[in-house]
Amino acid sequence: MQATGKAFERLVNIMNDLREKCPWDKKQTIQSLRQMTLEETYELTDAITDENWKGIKEELGDLLLHIVFYSKIGTEQSQFTIEEVINGICEKLIARHPHIYGDVKVSTDEDVKRNWEKLKMKEGKTSVLSGVPKTLPALIKAMRLQEKAKQVGFEWENKNQVWEKVKEEEVELQEAIVSGEQEKIEEEFGDLLFSLVNFARFLNLDAENALELTNKKFTKRFTQMEEKALSGGKPLAQMSLEEMDAIWNQIKRQND
Repeated sequence: MQATGKAFERLVNIMNDLREKCPWDKKQTIQSLRQMTLEETYELTDAITDENWKGIKEELGDLLLHIVFYSKIGTEQSQFTIEEVINGICEKLIARHPHIYGDVKVSTDEDVKRNWEKLKMKEGKTSVLSGVPKTLPALIKAMRLQEKAKQVGFEWENKNQVWEKVKEEEVELQEAIVSGEQEKIEEEFGDLLFSLVNFARFLNLDAENALELTNKKFTKRFTQMEEKALSGGKPLAQMSLEEMDAIWNQIKRQND
């Protein structure tokens, strides 16, 4: 623990030096850091998806730097200190884990989640959905909204019921397509996606991660297809769909 404290103190001291002496670091604001923080977060999620532990360690360091950076600016603006940030999350964790630091009894992780939401409502939240950031990617937001609603009992009983809802939404999408009303098509397509995210939850899957794995698989196979086409002396742009499909299936068999 002492080594952890020394390492953290070293980072804080380096940040203090950079803020005082480096022209680039001196220029940064919370607004200028915002986009870079988003990029670092996505780089971390990429490393997690790939189970790249070396990458995870590096990206966690980058994010930790951003936390210290924001805290340094907060101190300069007389808003908060890094100590207040750390103590704030410590107090929140203690308050929201009465089954560890109090006398509340729980049996499962779902009990913990339900208690967490009840405590947040007591803290002044007006809706169980209020903690879901507006800027989250839509697929992740859908999952978080569903998880939040579950904590007050708004949830299907089993995955078969959810799959029936998926099929119902598919029918409604097809009906909208027949109608030709673009806004209705978009609405029903969104409903179908929302239901599929819900089904993923019942399968204990992260819909966002599952889609990203498919994105990576598609990128790998498409790149291989481009390379194979070029090695045969005929780029994809000059091929028919049937020719490309034949190469695709060949690559798919090799990778399966």
